[in-house]
Formats: sequence, C-alpha cells, structure tokens
Amino acid sequence: METRYQLLQLRPTQRASWIGYAIAYHLLKDYDMALKLLEEFRKTQQIPPNKIDYEYSELILYQNQVMREADLFRESLEHIETYEKQICDKLMVEEIKGEMLLKLERLKEASEVYRELIDRNAENWHYYEGLERALQPRTLEDRLQVYEEISKRHPRAVSPRRLPLNFVTGEKFRELMDKWLRVNFSKGCPPLFTTLKSLYYNTEKVSTIQELVTGYEASLKTCDLFSPYENREREPPTTLLWVRYFLAQHFDKLGQFSVALDYINSAIASTPTLIELFYLKARIYKHVGNLTEAARWMDEAQSLDTADRFVNSKCAQYMLRANMVKEAEEMCSKFTR
Repeated sequence: METRYQLLQLRPTQRASWIGYAIAYHLLKDYDMALKLLEEFRKTQQIPPNKIDYEYSELILYQNQVMREADLFRESLEHIETYEKQICDKLMVEEIKGEMLLKLERLKEASEVYRELIDRNAENWHYYEGLERALQPRTLEDRLQVYEEISKRHPRAVSPRRLPLNFVTGEKFRELMDKWLRVNFSKGCPPLFTTLKSLYYNTEKVSTIQELVTGYEASLKTCDLFSPYENREREPPTTLLWVRYFLAQHFDKLGQFSVALDYINSAIASTPTLIELFYLKARIYKHVGNLTEAARWMDEAQSLDTADRFVNSKCAQYMLRANMVKEAEEMCSKFTR
C-alpha cells in the first residue's frame, strides 16, 4: 500500500499510478477508499459524453465491479445506467443490469433483461438461470413452459432442450431424453456424451439413458430404425456408428471396460477411418491401466491424420505415460523445426 502511494506521489499524472493505488485498496476490501480514488481519477479524464473511449469504458466497468463487490447494488445499477452510452461492452452492461435487478428484487424488469440476453445468445446457461430466478416458476410444468417457449422462439438452439434434462425425472425425463438422443444421433453429434456427462451423478437417469441407447443399438442393427414398432424413414448407417460410439463412452464412464471395448471395436469394424474411434479406444485402455496398448491405439489415431497437432500432442503424451520416451520425441519432432 505504501509503495503504491509513493508511486502515485511520484507520477500523479499517470493512469497506472491511480489505478494501482485503487486496486491495492480493492484487494484489501476497503471498497469505500477504492471507489473514492476511482471517482477522483475518473473526474480528471476529459472524455465528452458522446465519445466512446475504450480505456475510459474499462475504468467505468471496473468502478462498477467494486460497487458490486461492496454490495452497493442500487448504486451499481444507477452507475451503469448513467454511463451506459460510454461503455463499449454493451453485453456486459445488460448482464450487470440483470444481475442488479435480481439483487434488488425488481423481478419483472430482470426477466425482460434476461429474455433479451437469451435472444442475443440462446446458448448461455447463465441467462436461463437468471430468467428462472426472475420468473420464479412454482411448479415443474411452469418451469418446463419457460424452456418450451424459448425453444419455439429459437428452434435451432440446443440449451432450451438440454437444460430441462437437469431437473425433470421419471417418465418426463425418458420422453425428453428420447427426443434429445434421437435428434443428435441422426445428425451425428460426436460430443453428445460430453453434453450429458453431468447427469451421471443420478443413477436413475443413467439407467434410463442406458436402456434407451442399448434399445436403439439393437433396433438399428436389425431394421435401421430407433424402434422396430415405428413406421418412418430409415436411419443412415452413420446413426448406428454414433450410437455405438456413445455406448463405448457410457460404459467406459461406468467402469465396464470390456463392454466399452466391444462397442468401440464394432464401431471401428464398420468405419475404420474415423479418428475419434481410435482416440476413444486409446482412452479406454488408459482407464484400464494398459498404457502400452493405449499408446499404440493413439498412434493409430495419429496416423489417420498426421497434420493434426492436437492428436499428435496427445499421442506423444500417451507414449511418455507408457515410458516410450524415444518414440514420443520422434512424434513431437514432426511439428518442431
């Protein structure tokens, strides 16, 4: 603190001296003093109200951050509304408004702000959380209705269809999960398992997912449909591939490595040119503890696309883990000069 004060005395005209001194008080949680310093410095900036200056904009946002940390919610909202036109980051302005309106329990205004934010970016989970806090739905049906309305407004958005899977249970979960899985398997979505991994803390939901996907796999093998009892257009062969890829990840997550290997081997047998399959097989062997075999399969994945730096780096990492130092050096040398 003393050092920052001396620097300010030595260079009172420099921006860094003022900001550094204010940050020192901010870190000590002396918010009042930090805000006084920031306000005094802001007054020295000769920025016309109709001009946008990026550094001045960041100063205002930092000033507002200190206010929020000091629980000065009303002051923060008034501050952001006063200087709104001089702030470059318009998205941050709206996010701060929504957060402060919630803190002040002005729920109707907060819901309007979060709806606008969702219209701007329908994939940000934080906006849905804010909207729920603003609307305060009392029942599960009301909560689902919120997401259904957004899904109709943004039919291509993923989040309004994915987020309800976090809180629904029972038959409703099965119904929504069935729709979600079918759409993603049909269009071929490699990161599908990653989007659902957060549900694996719930054994009931895991059982439902397993029952649905194993059912798809059995039906697709025989009649190219998700269910033998439906009359619709047949699925392409790639759908079965992505179902098996998902099941391999599913059983790997559950620690049933032999079953996972069976599914990934079936996928590789049908499509031996897809890097993701070999990459997953290497990961399964790594989880088993067979590091040499894991390195071998990761090398196989790397050989399918020698220009891919990510797979190359992963291959070197797996080789080092298996104590194959010389081979790892040779692998790294492909991308070094």
